[in-house]
Amino acid sequence: VPANIIAMSLSGWVCVVTGASRGIGRGIALQLSEAGATVYITGRQEKTLKLAAAQVNERGGKCVPVVCDSTKDEDIEALFERIKHEQNGRLDILVNNAYAGVQEIFENMGKKFWEMDPSLWDSINNTGLRGHYFFSVYGSRLMVAQGHGLIVTISSMGGLRYLFNVPYGVGKAACDRLAADMAVELKNRGVASVSLWPGAVQTELVSRFMLETPEGQNSKYKEMFSNGETTELSGKCITSLAKDGNLMSLTGKVLMTCDLARRYGIKDVDGRSVLDYTSLKFLLTQVPYLSWLSPVVPSFLRLPRFVLSLASSRF
Repeated sequence: VPANIIAMSLSGWVCVVTGASRGIGRGIALQLSEAGATVYITGRQEKTLKLAAAQVNERGGKCVPVVCDSTKDEDIEALFERIKHEQNGRLDILVNNAYAGVQEIFENMGKKFWEMDPSLWDSINNTGLRGHYFFSVYGSRLMVAQGHGLIVTISSMGGLRYLFNVPYGVGKAACDRLAADMAVELKNRGVASVSLWPGAVQTELVSRFMLETPEGQNSKYKEMFSNGETTELSGKCITSLAKDGNLMSLTGKVLMTCDLARRYGIKDVDGRSVLDYTSLKFLLTQVPYLSWLSPVVPSFLRLPRFVLSLASSRF
């Protein structure tokens, strides 16, 4: 398939990416634009949002920056009214990505939940989880009316097992459940809803907090993130997913970027292969007394997905 056909495969499509001033959101918007889509991006700061929009526009699609606070219900409602008016009710993809808790997570590393201010819950889950629900309600109204659409909620491995802190894990588990339960109600309307787990991603904030901390601190996370995915890999995955003829067979599922990269033959934007966190090869490197086995294990051997859910079983 000629590259330019793939390049403009989403020409005419209308997308919304929340929290796209930087990080994974901006990376997704860049890739959707490269595929020719019209992308509405949201953020709280007009300045950073406009900078991002200029970069997204350069990729070939069209970018519409909208100052929108994901914790303000009237902002969210106004955005979808605007899309309804400007795009004749068309909306093909909604990416729930906005998130406000990164700084607080790093500032409270190592503290137990009772040692932190309980308002940490709000800074992590209001923009994220609550905002995702509100965006999904208004986005679904447009998608259901047209009989098709894709909602992608950005989540993480923290939805399966303890990671960072209590509000973080609860919020991510709820994001996965949100995607799954919305899929049940949307299935007969032709709208797919999935949860996307990127691997460790080198976002600007993560790089600042992780890679600039003194040696010895967060060394486990540091190693993981220094080999992490670029912010655009999730965008490449979503672009391919949106064009998948069997998309509805994936609705309600948790999808990992490493699985989608393998499914669609995707490499990261810098040409690297995508690290598969479920390959036995990788998992063995994480167990000190078994790491010597890693070089001799074939890369196609992977942990079955049901083992992941068994490992977190609460029964």
